[in-house]
Amino acid sequence: MKIATMIALAVFAAGSGAALAADTLTSKDGMTLYTFDKDTAGVSVCYDECATNWPPYIATDGAEMDGLTTIERKDGAKQWAKDGKPLYFWVGDTAPGETNGDGVGGVWHVAH
Repeated sequence: MKIATMIALAVFAAGSGAALAADTLTSKDGMTLYTFDKDTAGVSVCYDECATNWPPYIATDGAEMDGLTTIERKDGAKQWAKDGKPLYFWVGDTAPGETNGDGVGGVWHVAH
């Protein structure tokens, strides 16, 4: 069994909200998470139509996850981030493990 797979299983078993599966960062339910090149460290620029297509991975107040932090969106919501980069879902992914958003517009990438 690959080490990344073992880490993913351990994270899921521990009840964390995110996991590394085959080097892809996913939510607890296995949906792929993405980063946006136009964001800067700690700041999301994805709002309105962008956020409709790329829903932000919103954190509940007081939630914590190993390896992730949160940033504050301009509406006051907390969004999960990896290494300061805000995390998003892609509306084109309809099942766990899909990565249909990778490379969209040359600016969206699977989070690792």
